[in-house]
Amino acid sequence: MNRRDVLAMGSAAMALCIAPMPVHANPQGRVRVIVDNDLSGDPDGLFQLAQHLRSPSVDIRAIIGSHLHEKEPFDPSDRQAANAADKARELLALMGLGGTVPVLAGVERALATAAVPARTPATDAIIAEALRDDPRPLYYCAGAGLTDLAMALLIEPRIATRMTLVWIGGAEHPGLAVPPPGAPAAEYNLTIDRVATQVVFNQSAITIWQVPRNAYRQMLVSNAELQELKRQSALGAWLVAHIEKLAALAAKARFDIGETYILGDNPLVTLTALQSSFEPDPSSSEYVTRPAPNIGDNGLYLENAQGRPMRIYTRIDTRLTFADMALKLR
Repeated sequence: MNRRDVLAMGSAAMALCIAPMPVHANPQGRVRVIVDNDLSGDPDGLFQLAQHLRSPSVDIRAIIGSHLHEKEPFDPSDRQAANAADKARELLALMGLGGTVPVLAGVERALATAAVPARTPATDAIIAEALRDDPRPLYYCAGAGLTDLAMALLIEPRIATRMTLVWIGGAEHPGLAVPPPGAPAAEYNLTIDRVATQVVFNQSAITIWQVPRNAYRQMLVSNAELQELKRQSALGAWLVAHIEKLAALAAKARFDIGETYILGDNPLVTLTALQSSFEPDPSSSEYVTRPAPNIGDNGLYLENAQGRPMRIYTRIDTRLTFADMALKLR
């Protein structure tokens, strides 16, 4: 069907009532997604997951709860991945979606070496979905470390050519942006598991769409916007309460987070669910293509002129992202 046929159909469709938007992961979505996030950590992942779950163009095949740094203040326990999976189940239940999407806990520790690891339920799910016969693109949407994906790639390297990694992580690239004032040289999500990031960048052939620190820091919402979201629905109130709890803990430590918050994981929605209608692509956001660098032991980039081409997003369409989020979550 070409564009003219679609427009002709649209003229007839105007006489029909518009069906309400589905509020669940659509099994007929035009793209498949695996969500991998540290949902017991920074609350931004919960906003991303809620928005993704209400995106009808996306078929969420699995949700993997991943670990943080050891003794992370967000969750200092030794069951961070399990807690993340529990938080995903809590969100699904709140949205009336309990049991509709498989939820798995990843491993609880970063990789010590790049040796082939033992299989886990999470790696089995990743491998099975990547190898499944389905013509729709598969996006691996990671908002934290890359441990479970790296493990799956080590176990079954063939999956690298059957999915695209959309990753929130990594520092600024030379010539594209400068680090924010006082920021560590190695970016937070990358340092959750340096070895895993090396496996993905240095050893695998997986296609990478990277949203580095300078791009994900663009995803600012104001406290006024959050308070409006809180008033609109029980789901909005539940999500905003997680940020308010974090702000209260920061205040006890005499740190003022100000009147904005970075919902840095929401580009995972922008780049998958909110693609253009024709020639599907995240056409409202901007990127450059460069050879994928290697990752050093210190978590910094090492230039690799022979690296496979990767997308480095430099600007995310915040208007589209947050207007869509506000409407879907109200």
